[in-house]
Amino acid sequence: MTDGPALPAVSATSLVRDEWFLGVSVATSLAFLAFQEQLFGRLSDPLWFTVVFVWLFGVVLGSALSVVRHADHLAERLKEPYGTLILTLAITSIEVMAISAVMLHGENNPTLARDTLFAVVMIILNGMVGLSLLLGAWRRPEQQHNLQGANAYLGVIVPLATLSLVMPTFLAGPGGQHSSAPRQLILGIISVGLYATFLFLQAGRHRNYFTDDSNRHKPHGERLPHHGPAWPHAILLFAHMGPVVFLVEQLARPIDYIIETLHAPTAFGGVVMAVLVATPEAISAVRASIANNLQRSVNIFLGSVLSTIGLTVPAMLVVSQLYGHTVTLGLEGGDLVMLLLTLAVSIITFASGRTHLMQGAVHLVLFLAYVLLIFQQ
Repeated sequence: MTDGPALPAVSATSLVRDEWFLGVSVATSLAFLAFQEQLFGRLSDPLWFTVVFVWLFGVVLGSALSVVRHADHLAERLKEPYGTLILTLAITSIEVMAISAVMLHGENNPTLARDTLFAVVMIILNGMVGLSLLLGAWRRPEQQHNLQGANAYLGVIVPLATLSLVMPTFLAGPGGQHSSAPRQLILGIISVGLYATFLFLQAGRHRNYFTDDSNRHKPHGERLPHHGPAWPHAILLFAHMGPVVFLVEQLARPIDYIIETLHAPTAFGGVVMAVLVATPEAISAVRASIANNLQRSVNIFLGSVLSTIGLTVPAMLVVSQLYGHTVTLGLEGGDLVMLLLTLAVSIITFASGRTHLMQGAVHLVLFLAYVLLIFQQ
């Protein structure tokens, strides 16, 4: 009689212990909702600016990490590729909300979407891939992944990246790189169409492309058993995403302040947004690679790049048309060279279905070159 009622109490205690950060994000949202003017009224004070920026960035990042945690639980229950698909779509939604908030707040920054897309591609395809391959290969000579899946990802990433970030540079008219409405419409349709076709392939007849058959022969002791329904994790995933909708709009104010008032490089906003959305997935991908589950890492970082380009570009073009904010997508100079080099090296890296230490080192060197290029501009 006494043992029955104890179970819900233990369950509630465990829920509070595991989801305490949800209380932090909700409390932060309420604080900025109630005291918005007081909190943002002293941004000219460097110390206060740092406090507000780090506070907002940390809470949004923490919420994104909680989203990833529950997406990982869903991945373990739903199996690939559905689990990774949920993760990439959730993080991409946060990215779209963050970029839209910064675009619509303050002065128009036409290169924000481009800078964010480019930063995400560089951080993921160079930083995340390099770190995952390097750490994964540290204790084993080689790691394997499904070659067909990697080819499917890159077969869509390369044309979408070229059409979105390279082609506009060479189609610039007398008024600059601002694409006309018909060209934006065509690019949006192509992006959504190719991504939808890829999802049909990934979740339908060719879902085996995104699983690693070699994992079937591994001892079951390497995998932790997980029981229970998936719906609680789905509910908590959306619960953690809720405060992000409001907090990314608040984060836009200090970002705009440092760009417009302190005259920081315009790429600063894009880099901040990219770090915000790429860090949670980077942690998940690196963990999977260290656990010798390279296939999940490949699904995460290539899926993240694909969803970023395939969904963020059309979303930003829609925002541009609805609110009259011009968008510049074409890369120039060293950025253009870095993008093409990264795509070429990525094709070579995933061309054999096996990865090793040297490939991780090459990608990290490219990431270092990208970071140095930011300070040279």
